[in-house]
Amino acid sequence: MSVGLVVVSHSRKLAEGVCELAAQMAADVRIVPAGGTDDDGIGTSLEKIMAGIAATDSGEGAVLLTDLGSAVMTAESALEFLDPEQQQRVLMANAPLVEGTVAAAVAAQTGRNVAEVSAAAESAGASYTPDSPASAEAAGGPPASGEPPASGEPAPAAADSASGAWTLINPMGLHARPASVLAQLLADLDAEITINGVDGKSVMMLMTLGLRPGETLSATATGPDAARAVELVAEQVRNGFGEI
Repeated sequence: MSVGLVVVSHSRKLAEGVCELAAQMAADVRIVPAGGTDDDGIGTSLEKIMAGIAATDSGEGAVLLTDLGSAVMTAESALEFLDPEQQQRVLMANAPLVEGTVAAAVAAQTGRNVAEVSAAAESAGASYTPDSPASAEAAGGPPASGEPPASGEPAPAAADSASGAWTLINPMGLHARPASVLAQLLADLDAEITINGVDGKSVMMLMTLGLRPGETLSATATGPDAARAVELVAEQVRNGFGEI
């Protein structure tokens, strides 16, 4: 079983939509909407949040993600009603609702623990901070120096490092689903990998790249699993992420 997610929003439709989106990238994760009041009006419901926690915490824990301020307060009240043992494994992430839920879902899908899933959600907000180093790299693409050759084959490199570059051939480029596929495949490898200058294990950072069909995706990896990491990226790009 994996860590579950509860999406708390003032709007039932918004919560359901966020869950639907995140579920596309994390089929094995329990993601439950807790949106709107008890009669589905605009607002929040303590009962819905409590039910969401009960539905998602299978013993591995759950992470709550919220939209606006009063949703945070209602979620905090729900946490106070839990027994002390369960309080240790049910966390509320300080994260943007949509991006945080997607990042948390991918982390949960790869078997991360509740603290790691919460941290993944919170790091999603930093992906879009204009003055963050990661955002600067995403905006400008890979650094000018050390770009791998565009031959489509891993470049000759020092021990425990590998690189390569390939042209995106799938119809929609590096959109949400392919970004999720890459992040999940790379998550457990003993390697640091960057894709066009951003963290290849971060679904949110990969999505900031906005790579389109016909554009080049380049990868550079270091560590014991570097060659395997580059091989997995190459395989997905060449197969069009299963979309062709």
